[in-house]
Amino acid sequence: MRDFFIFRPMTKSTLITGVISLMIALSSCNLTQKSVDDKNADEVLSASQHNSIISEASVRSNMEYLTADDLLGRETGTEGIEKAAVFIEKAFFAAGVKPYYTTYRDSFEVKERTGYNIVGYIEGTDPKLKNEFVIIGAHYDHIGLGKVVDGDSIANGANDNAAGTVAVMELAKQFASENSNKRSMLFILFSAEEMGLVGARHIATRLKNENVPVYTMLSFEMIGVPMKDKDYLAYLTGYEVSNLAEKFNQYASEKVLGFLPQAKQYNLFQRSDNYPFYQELNIPAQTISTFDFTNYEFYHHVSDEMQHMDTAHMTRLIESVVPGIRGMTNSAEKEIKLTEQ
Repeated sequence: MRDFFIFRPMTKSTLITGVISLMIALSSCNLTQKSVDDKNADEVLSASQHNSIISEASVRSNMEYLTADDLLGRETGTEGIEKAAVFIEKAFFAAGVKPYYTTYRDSFEVKERTGYNIVGYIEGTDPKLKNEFVIIGAHYDHIGLGKVVDGDSIANGANDNAAGTVAVMELAKQFASENSNKRSMLFILFSAEEMGLVGARHIATRLKNENVPVYTMLSFEMIGVPMKDKDYLAYLTGYEVSNLAEKFNQYASEKVLGFLPQAKQYNLFQRSDNYPFYQELNIPAQTISTFDFTNYEFYHHVSDEMQHMDTAHMTRLIESVVPGIRGMTNSAEKEIKLTEQ
């Protein structure tokens, strides 16, 4: 998540070539610069794909890989985020989530670096509604190295935003296994969020220029720890800009999403990857989060590590949003709309 303590008006790839199936099948080849932990990545994914449904074991194993010191904080343009990207691509492939473009990568240049969004695609089943798209996203980059504390300089980015990344991976796996979404779905992991929402803005602009009819966009940011004393599971940024929360809760038959005053106070609607989609496409595009300014002290800190994550909470939240997303993808009409501002 971009810095929220001081308001800033500005907002928050080496392309893999060749055939994706060959890339996955020959994972022992030099797809990227290899290291000892690549074997571990394959083992993690094999275990997490076993039942092809959301599970705490899968959430935990994927989180452990993405937050490992070997990834060096997943800074855009580094070997660490390359490892994360390959991990996500393999997960999509194993789940049956297809690349939307020629490969999973949507590449762009930022500050003399190559960044890449990872874009997975599940085609809709309805002959008419499949021409409309629902986007589920999160940023998978982080800040890399941070201020040294007790000899530790790696900002592992567990809550920000390996947690959101894993949510998107689990949801992609779930919807691919169901294969019943009437609208088409894009599952996008954004890079360079921490550099000013660059990846999200790049693909939002690309989809606009390609005239892709996007209906709604939902992003996940910092969901690794639960809130206390709330009558909802997570809050929705930009709560007042659309009726998304109202309709989502109706679809889910429970109060999954609520309003957090601090989210509006600190302009969080403008500080995550949803915002470029709202700006460029003029659609309901909002972020789900459980970071409420009181329940987590390691924002952009080297102690933002796996040990502080509540995977049971994460699993429950991911499972709880599935019915709401089903409603978004399967409603006969576009029921989620922007409100008059």
